[in-house]
Amino acid sequence: MNSTTVRRMTLSIAVVAALTGVAACGSSDSGKDGSDAAGKGVTHVSPIAALRSAEQSTDKADSAKVRSSTSVGKVMAMTANGALTWSGGLKGNLTITYTGGQMAEMMKKAGTSSMEARYLPDAYYAHMSDAYARHTGGKHWLKYSYDDLAKLGGASGSYMKDQIQNATPNQSVKMLLASGDVKKVGEETVAGAHTTHYSGKVNVADLAGKTSDLSAEQLAALKKQLTQAGVTTETVDLWINDDNLLVKKTEKADTANGAMTNTSFFSDYGVKVTAEAPPASDTKDFADLLKSGTATGGTGTGTVS
Repeated sequence: MNSTTVRRMTLSIAVVAALTGVAACGSSDSGKDGSDAAGKGVTHVSPIAALRSAEQSTDKADSAKVRSSTSVGKVMAMTANGALTWSGGLKGNLTITYTGGQMAEMMKKAGTSSMEARYLPDAYYAHMSDAYARHTGGKHWLKYSYDDLAKLGGASGSYMKDQIQNATPNQSVKMLLASGDVKKVGEETVAGAHTTHYSGKVNVADLAGKTSDLSAEQLAALKKQLTQAGVTTETVDLWINDDNLLVKKTEKADTANGAMTNTSFFSDYGVKVTAEAPPASDTKDFADLLKSGTATGGTGTGTVS
């Protein structure tokens, strides 16, 4: 595995793990609303009122177990399993397994098909294999500061930082509320629970402006990047249980890299979640990896551009 491959894989892990690993989560700027709950036995609540109640209830739950699957064209197919808390900033642990596509092939070269992603309020950490650690001075954990990712990714990096640091599973609910295009599909059973199914279409570029604190300049740059990526709209489906909590969501969109699909399940709201930074002695900072001038922690010859 040469230094160019290591660099490309390191960058890919940063973007893929950070964005798709918590694809079910996002900004938690809850709206205030006094509408009735969309509880069992209520047959006349509008979709907007029901979703506002679900958005508030899900936000207040503070934590949940998460299980998801995501695919993007031929780029990757992956699953994520774990638990997250959003009280006082995003924290938690997910096991991310790459099951297909280019990312799976890159991970095989790194000696594994899965990794642990550990999220803290200011950064997240990716645990890699022994084979990969040989290229990082024997250290298994890669640390990605959200500030560093924001600088690296430009407008999209700033958006990613904003969304990760303020994450809750109710982002999909907020997406439909912001879209103005939502309808009740019907009532269904999900994981043994009675749910109400809602669906709608979201304009991705407009959504960024409604769910983040980015400047007008950053939003303009982000819209350009989204357009270049071929992403204009997403179709979102949500399943809300009788306790007004999100239990399932799907997202579908066309991108320049192919069709994107994500399906996520949420359970055990209120579960205790703990996450701590890995030992410094076994951690390599991504920023230091870039500053070293090589992608192999100073042992290779490939220049990081």
